[in-house]
Amino acid sequence: MTNWQDLVAAKQQECKDKIPPEWRLNAEEFAFAKNPRLIEMEIGRSILSSEEVDITENYTASQLLVKLASGSVSSWDVTTAFCKRAATAQQLTSCLTETFFPQALERAQYLDDYLKREGKPKGPFHGLPISLKDSFNVEGVQSTIGYVEFLKHEPAKTNSALVQMLLDLGAVLYVKTNIPQTLMTGDSENNIFGRTLNPHNTQLTAGGSSGGEGALVALRGSLLGVGTDVAGSIRIPALCCGVYGFKPTTNRIPFGGQVSGANEGIPGLVPSAGPLAHSIAELKLFMSLVVGDGQAWEYDSTAVAVPWQGIPRGVSENPVLTIGVLAEDKHFPLHPPVKRALDSSIEMLTRAGHRIVRLGEELDVAYPSRLAFQNFVYGPHKDLLAASGEPPVTSVAKAASPMFSGPFPVEQGLGPFETIQALYEARQQLLNDWRKTWTEHQLDVVLAPGAQNTAVAHDTYGWPPYTAIWNLLDVSRPLSTLATILTLTVSRLSDPLFLGFKAS
Repeated sequence: MTNWQDLVAAKQQECKDKIPPEWRLNAEEFAFAKNPRLIEMEIGRSILSSEEVDITENYTASQLLVKLASGSVSSWDVTTAFCKRAATAQQLTSCLTETFFPQALERAQYLDDYLKREGKPKGPFHGLPISLKDSFNVEGVQSTIGYVEFLKHEPAKTNSALVQMLLDLGAVLYVKTNIPQTLMTGDSENNIFGRTLNPHNTQLTAGGSSGGEGALVALRGSLLGVGTDVAGSIRIPALCCGVYGFKPTTNRIPFGGQVSGANEGIPGLVPSAGPLAHSIAELKLFMSLVVGDGQAWEYDSTAVAVPWQGIPRGVSENPVLTIGVLAEDKHFPLHPPVKRALDSSIEMLTRAGHRIVRLGEELDVAYPSRLAFQNFVYGPHKDLLAASGEPPVTSVAKAASPMFSGPFPVEQGLGPFETIQALYEARQQLLNDWRKTWTEHQLDVVLAPGAQNTAVAHDTYGWPPYTAIWNLLDVSRPLSTLATILTLTVSRLSDPLFLGFKAS
């Protein structure tokens, strides 16, 4: 039987060999990389030409798409630039799992030829490189999601639903990004691909489980990346890496055809896919093109056939909103930078004329956290670590839990069907409580912290109460009321505001 370390060593060598020699950092650059604030060091400039630096640093995704559609810049040049930048980011932060640069460049050439031949772009994402979390299947590429056991699996034979959709919309796919072992911690580390480092400060976590996306986007190795979120896995990396993340309501974006280590089909919290990017405008661009006219259901039977509406007709672009502010939970007190960001946001919103409603402490995050946790841990679970013999990484071994804050919401020891029914009823009651609050105050928006803390040291992120609550509620209100939930997050370094979203 092959030792698990042998499987890992072979995979690591394979990944290293896929980076062209001319794209590898030299010894001097690696020496500079020991500085924890990588993003300030501008390492890897020797690999990119001045034009490639310009492409990756000075344009938004929307601006590049205009240039790509007009042919004023080729997909080949844009793809080459982002492949090089991603390769550099990988050497610095271990943010990638799989790279398929030759296939990406072949795709880019096809799109350039298509534009010349047809006189029009292939689709609205024509020629734009988009990165993907490792859980998405790309035909011909492995999806191991950080499990050594999955190294024994063959490359994917089909594309995930969203992957196929992005290709049909004209995108170029070039990398998949790193994740935590089990996909269930806030620290993206596994025994195959190592630990993703935070490019702002390598001594801090990049977040999880879409931590590779957060680090890659922060280093501008991607302008648009796609993660998944079942308890904060898009919003936590956005918070930690100082980028923007959007967790849509479940089934807004095609989710089908991904690799998962969980037992699928058991009732509980359902993950959703969503973008990470450099601005709200780029998040909106992704959602408007992927959700579009509601065509996502054509790719995934679980995707809802509801168009992306934006600002409804008849509603002012600058409406006066009634904004509910989630109360601080005593079990998860807010750290000073988070409090400061929340208070300054409330002050700015008040000055802008919006109505602020401070929600009561009875709408805490401790009880929803315990209910979410119980949804995760009940029922049978696959032991994929034992299957290969690999040990758990530190963040997995710690097994963060909110159970110090109170008892399980549902009695332990019930039969499986009784447990499912009781969990369902508890969740419905919580939803009803929030419905009453929303309607009684006629709320348009709920403003909440993304976490009690900013980016923290490796393996210390713990349970994510201020994001898991929204996965449990999975709130969806008619867009005609502008209903949404804004999760406010801050960077530990310079303390600016960043937004992570959970919205319909």
